[in-house]
Order: sequence, then structure tokens, then C-alpha cells
Amino acid sequence: MALLLLWFLANILTISEGTCEAGIIKQIHLLRPRSGAGGDSIPGLSCLSWRLAVETNNIIGWKTVPEECEEYVGHYMLRKQYRKDSRAVAKEAFLYAQSLKLAGDDKDIWIFYIDETTLSNSPYYAQHGFRAEPYNATLFDEWVMEGAAPALPESLLLYNKLLSLGIKVVFLTGRQESQRNTTASNLKNVGYHTWDKLILKEPSKYSGKTAVFYKSNERKMLEKKGYRIIGNIGDQWSDLLGTNTGNRTFKLPDPMYYIS
Repeated sequence: MALLLLWFLANILTISEGTCEAGIIKQIHLLRPRSGAGGDSIPGLSCLSWRLAVETNNIIGWKTVPEECEEYVGHYMLRKQYRKDSRAVAKEAFLYAQSLKLAGDDKDIWIFYIDETTLSNSPYYAQHGFRAEPYNATLFDEWVMEGAAPALPESLLLYNKLLSLGIKVVFLTGRQESQRNTTASNLKNVGYHTWDKLILKEPSKYSGKTAVFYKSNERKMLEKKGYRIIGNIGDQWSDLLGTNTGNRTFKLPDPMYYIS
């Protein structure tokens, strides 16, 4: 047993020394911090911690992804972990929805937001530093008007499951009213074929107001019309904070931008 233990330790040391000499850090998992030998610094750890703080809303009001985290955020958004994280949220949302007893009067609704909730803008952000670059409203609006955003697969699956339960869907977005036709076409083209309402922002009505105020007010008006918000899913904290948030909220991952 003692000889076996010595052989094991010797192999571990040999691997560690060889790895360091070659200047190669073994990647254990796509998003797992990479470990060197003997307590060396761990590349990516600060960005991983930054993402955690962003997702838990402990870092607020930030404008851009830290420059040193651009590669990390891009790696996260385009690889498996983002899909896995989204799938975990969607799974919990559906389990909750399944547990509900619906009134059957078509007034039970689920609110979905659009950008980074039902539609993905990753093709755009991949060309613009995954928001390490300052936001350019003109360029982003041009992208929106192309109507080429793909669906977020896990959100589309949840959407279809909710419809099968008899739950109505309402889309609420910070996109402008002038983008209604393009947004509606984009949603339908990627599989979101029906909804009860598609609510877009009227600039004249909400000029100077925060996203929290706008979305809270629109949800309040829905409830005044007799709707019951039984579920609410979004990628931004401003989707889920404020008033009239519904019976339960679900936060999808999005380390690319923060909207207050």
C-alpha cells in the first residue's frame, strides 16, 4: 500500500512539473478555473467571480464588461455552460408551471422578455466584444431591424411547454414601438408562433424613465385588465424587480450587459 501511494504521488509530481515546464495549464472543464501547480495564479478566476457577482445583482450599474473578461464572457456565451445554465432555469420554471392549477379563463399569463430571454443577440455581440465595447444604440438598432436574431433554445422549449399547459404568453420588451413588425416577424420565424400580447416601449410615454418603471407599469396595466401573472422570466434584474412581478420570477443568465 505504501509503495502504491509513493508511486501515485511521484506520478502527480511528474505531471505537475512537466505541465509547468511546457507552459501548459491543463483545462479540466470549459468554465472551470484552470489550476497550475503549487498555488500559482489561476487565469480566469477573477472573471468567473465577476460573473457570479453580476448574476446575483451584487455588482450593479455597470456599463461594459471588463476588458480582461471579454474572452471569458465570449467563451461562456458561445459554449455549453450558458446553455446548461439556461436549461436549469427553464427546467425549474416548467416544474413550477406544472404544479399550478389554472383557472381556465385564459387570464393566466407568463411574461417573457425578448433580448437575451427569447431571442439571442450573440451574433451581434460577437462582432462587438461581447459588450466589452461601449453600447452603440445605432448599430444595435440596425441589427434588430435585420430580424435575424436566433431563438434561445431553452426558452423556446419552455414557451412551447407552457402553451401546452394552457398558459398564455405575453412578450414585454424594451424595444421601441417602431420595431414591432420586425420583432414580431423575428419571433415567428424562429418558432414563437403565437402570443396574447406583444408589448413594446413607446418613447413618448416613457422618456427618461428606467426599465424597472416601464416594465412595472406595463405589468400593472395587464393586471388591471384582469390578467394574472403566474410566471415571469427575464435575463435582466430590471425584468424581475419593481412591482407587479407576478407569482414567481426566474432569472436567465446574462453577463453581457446591465439595464437599470
